[in-house]
Amino acid sequence: MIPRYTLPEMADLFSDQSRYETWVRVEILASEAQVHLGRVPDEAVQDMRRARVPLAARVAEIEKERDHEVLSFLAAYCEDMPDESARWVHLGMTSYDLVDTSLGHTLARATDLLSGAGQRLRKILVDRALEHWDTVIVGRTHGVHAEPTTFGHKLAGFAFAVDRSLTRLAAAREAVAVGTVSGSVGTYALVDPYVERHVCQELGLGIEPAPSQVVSRDRHAQLVQAVATLGACVEQIALELRLLQRTEVREVEERRTAAYQGSSAMPHKRNPTTSERLCGLARLLRGYATTALENVALWHERDLAHQSVERVILPDSLSVGHFQATAAADLVQSLTVFEDRMRAHVEQTDGLVYSSAVLADLLQDGVEREKAYRAVQAAANRTAVCGEHLGDTLAKEGIDAGIGLGPQRFLVNHDVIRTRLEALS
Repeated sequence: MIPRYTLPEMADLFSDQSRYETWVRVEILASEAQVHLGRVPDEAVQDMRRARVPLAARVAEIEKERDHEVLSFLAAYCEDMPDESARWVHLGMTSYDLVDTSLGHTLARATDLLSGAGQRLRKILVDRALEHWDTVIVGRTHGVHAEPTTFGHKLAGFAFAVDRSLTRLAAAREAVAVGTVSGSVGTYALVDPYVERHVCQELGLGIEPAPSQVVSRDRHAQLVQAVATLGACVEQIALELRLLQRTEVREVEERRTAAYQGSSAMPHKRNPTTSERLCGLARLLRGYATTALENVALWHERDLAHQSVERVILPDSLSVGHFQATAAADLVQSLTVFEDRMRAHVEQTDGLVYSSAVLADLLQDGVEREKAYRAVQAAANRTAVCGEHLGDTLAKEGIDAGIGLGPQRFLVNHDVIRTRLEALS
């Protein structure tokens, strides 16, 4: 992923140098287990520990001749230890024992970073929802004024969506945090299962129960789909904030600095660029999710068709998801809320948003449903045409609106949702 959408801590995890550091750790752990089994001399493991992690540039240089990254890594790693010790490196292992076990460890760490960003977003959404729990805003369905709600209620819905995404991420982390050290077609023919248990235990990984040389790629697909779902939830937040920032609405506004410039030609522009960016990145994540599903089916015990794909989609999806969740948290935290404009828009349609309460009162009074609905609808239509307040048009129909024409009627049971939100926090 380009640096613009990658935060440093995630970029470090997926750097070539970080990958080779993890590979060295796996090789040492595997050799430690072989020492315990009496198959590798302890002196060789001491030399492996003393050897430097090969530089990415050196591995790339060797790969030009060998055309195999793992063999090039091993050659570079062994350059820094005696030949007598180097011959014990990678004993009984195949390339993907190293690659997939290391990948499981990296993906677990990357998912933890993403989950941390998601948890921060959830907390900020909860905090701001409670802050604006009584901030009345018009609810809109089909883009049209519906009934009053509150801005806090709106944010609460987003907080619960992010919370569900965190649950999915936790399940996906468990799925990908596995390794295998089982040999060329996963039969443990040349490596004792104890080696696998030792390596995976030290790395905090589970074990692929029926390895086929590689870790099953449905695990990675589950992770990328969970990232994409969190991305879609962030998109839902960002899209709502984009809509509320339109000039004719302007109920909220993204944070602006003194240096902000919204347009190269129109100095007055205050564009919702952060929200738009978050929506765009969600599209990218959905594409990665589809590609991850294509990676599940491999030929026989394995092929290499998945490898070139996941070199792109795994670091990219986690980097984008992490950037997106972090930026969304910053956006919500610094958001300016124009409460007066929200309240004004509730009253903008001259009481039309209270029609359902009037209808409910008529039904409660025993009026037949179709008659009651048509009477309120007729009054609402006149209000829409002439601008006369709904209460006045209802009075001309002989209908007493009573206490129906006010937002509090719609918030009488509102705190039941607040109670659920406080439990989430």
